[in-house]
Amino acid sequence: MESFNRLNDLYFKKLLGDKKRKNLTLSFLNGILNKDDENYFTDITFLDKDNEPLTLDGKLSKLDIRADLNDGTQVDIEVQVCPFKLMAERSLYYWSKMYSEQLEKGAEYKKLKKAIAINLLAFDYLEDEQEWHNIYNLLNVKSHKKLTDHIEIHFLELPKFTLKDMRKIRASEAWLAYFSGKYSKEELEEIAMTTPAIKEAVEFEDTFLQDKIERRAYEQREKAIRDYYSYMNAFKEEGLEQGLQEGLQRGLQEGLQQGLYQQAIQTAKNMLKDKVDIKLISKYTSLSINEIEELKAKLDM
Repeated sequence: MESFNRLNDLYFKKLLGDKKRKNLTLSFLNGILNKDDENYFTDITFLDKDNEPLTLDGKLSKLDIRADLNDGTQVDIEVQVCPFKLMAERSLYYWSKMYSEQLEKGAEYKKLKKAIAINLLAFDYLEDEQEWHNIYNLLNVKSHKKLTDHIEIHFLELPKFTLKDMRKIRASEAWLAYFSGKYSKEELEEIAMTTPAIKEAVEFEDTFLQDKIERRAYEQREKAIRDYYSYMNAFKEEGLEQGLQEGLQRGLQEGLQQGLYQQAIQTAKNMLKDKVDIKLISKYTSLSINEIEELKAKLDM
């Protein structure tokens, strides 16, 4: 299949959200979180969560994978394909829910564990950042010292990703190269030499596409995304055209009103010169008595 979208929510969740392939999820997380052999996550437990509808008809959804790691760390992986301006606010909101849900009523705060939010984005979001991977913590604004290591939010922006050296590739780069869709199967095979999990991901992808039911569901999801963009573009174009039309109409109306007003002023001046009663001038010009009085004063009549 040409231009297979590996960020398709159904595919992504089957690849990294299934306990049968938790070794792939651990590879992804350990790579993104830059874990070494000493603090490598060794196990993961998935927490089933319903997808959150992105549109009113539920055709698109925000995908997130929630899981507990072997040391108690909470992690949330979100994939977002459609541009969303309030990603920071939304990510912080879901992070806060993940963090607070750890404690049952009456439980002690010392039981709280670190919570990590990872946002994998198919669009540019952080305009002032050049790097594809940006990490945010809670820091002192002066000393830059970390208040706590319990909060960690990652933004991975695929459009900014470029593989610099395939011979010195890190696990995080291998996974971004895979999800970016910028590299051929041959290049991914070369990448898999350093990150074997990528080879397994490619093999699962082939199996996924050969399954008629899975492929049909994938295509329906892709169609929903295309329809969403089509509708949004149509609304934008219609709104722009309507705005231009309204602007022109408003301009014409304002111009006409201004012209009529100037004509009324000139008529009032002429009537004042002819000693016409002010109330009568107001009746025929629609100017107020005060306006005519001010005009009369200016004419020194």
